[in-house]
Amino acid sequence: MANSYTKAAFALTVTAGEANMLRLAERAVDILDTNGADEDLALGYDSLGTAFHALFPPKGTSMFESFLDLFDDWSFPYLDCRIDLSEPDANGLVQALFSGDQFGVEPVAKLIRIACPSALPCGFAWSSDCDRLHPGEFGGGCVVITADGIDWHSTTGILEHALLRAENRHDGIDGHVLAVRSPEGEIAFWNRTDGLVGLDRATVCRGDEAAEVDLSAFDAAQWMALPAPFHG
Repeated sequence: MANSYTKAAFALTVTAGEANMLRLAERAVDILDTNGADEDLALGYDSLGTAFHALFPPKGTSMFESFLDLFDDWSFPYLDCRIDLSEPDANGLVQALFSGDQFGVEPVAKLIRIACPSALPCGFAWSSDCDRLHPGEFGGGCVVITADGIDWHSTTGILEHALLRAENRHDGIDGHVLAVRSPEGEIAFWNRTDGLVGLDRATVCRGDEAAEVDLSAFDAAQWMALPAPFHG
């Protein structure tokens, strides 16, 4: 029999209020773990206080549904990590250490985004391994957390993309940008939100996304494939 693990360990600097919210999230998990009736869970929700209620507003008969949205399976609302908090320093900041060998990558990332805004943008890496040398059991990834959302990256996805790039170097594997001649006669690039911008701010379209862009607003526009990243 083989045992598989998802491991992570990282630290974030958070405010004392955010550290308290992490503790309240752990208490919320403990309350849900009682599998109590909805009215009992609602009493537990009330006990978590107004700061928790502000981030996770009451929803559903148990009042916990906003918090449960952190988890894919509401029947197993576990963070699957240990959170160790230091004492606040002179500036009121706390070191929060997250660690575990069956780490809940997705719920922890979602919790950090909601409960620890002062730490954003931030991210962490995770690994997956096995105590037997089985193919496909080793890998990992990283998570990038911003106020706008969460980006997920895995070693499997990175490898697949690199292999596609090696096989189809000139097929726009890394995406396309729309080059447009501006009214001043200069080359500019299209941004979905801001219109014509420099290349560094251009919207990158991948897969079938380019076909969804309406080109009728431009007199002269052409899709350009991005080059593969240079590795020295």
